[in-house]
Amino acid sequence: MKNFKGLKIWQRGIEITKLVYKQLKNIPHDARYELGSQLVRSAISIPSNIAEGSSRSSAKDYKRFLEIALGSSFELETQLIILREIAENSEGGLKSLLLLIDEEQKMLMSFMNKVAQSI
Repeated sequence: MKNFKGLKIWQRGIEITKLVYKQLKNIPHDARYELGSQLVRSAISIPSNIAEGSSRSSAKDYKRFLEIALGSSFELETQLIILREIAENSEGGLKSLLLLIDEEQKMLMSFMNKVAQSI
């Protein structure tokens, strides 16, 4: 088992999740349940899958969970772009959050390549 708490990709995933929760106030009331719920699930999925993957005994399994975390980050990015399109006064916080997600995606891809080399 690997120490997932020491991984920058996991720590960044936790930070992204906290920032997503702060963005919930910007969701228009009529979209709050659907979009808000989806945003939170996608955000939580990133560090959760990194953590779960670290418990796997094979590099192949670990990489698969990292792929799921990456997919969740793309899903979250798409949902935040939708939020930016439908919500007023959300651009400031969203811009920095989208940059963090972009960095997380690059870090995940790099880490996945490293894990894949050990397969």
